[in-house]
Amino acid sequence: MPTIVREDGYRFYFYSHEPNEPAHVHVDKDGGSAKVWLSSVTVATNVGLSPTQLGEVVRRVRVHRERLMEAWNGFFGTEG
Repeated sequence: MPTIVREDGYRFYFYSHEPNEPAHVHVDKDGGSAKVWLSSVTVATNVGLSPTQLGEVVRRVRVHRERLMEAWNGFFGTEG
């Protein structure tokens, strides 16, 4: 599970066994977790994050989207 970004208690990472799904990132904080599609920056799943935290996750994914896409493509050898 490569971690790509850590900031303010948020951890952005990939599961190494998901290369056949569209590019996405998992984000954890305070026991909650979300999965966000990188192409559209939309939430695929959310377990335990508040609406405020989820909004912050989406904002941070947008900020780091280019870095996250580069990491995805580098790790999985794909183009998203």
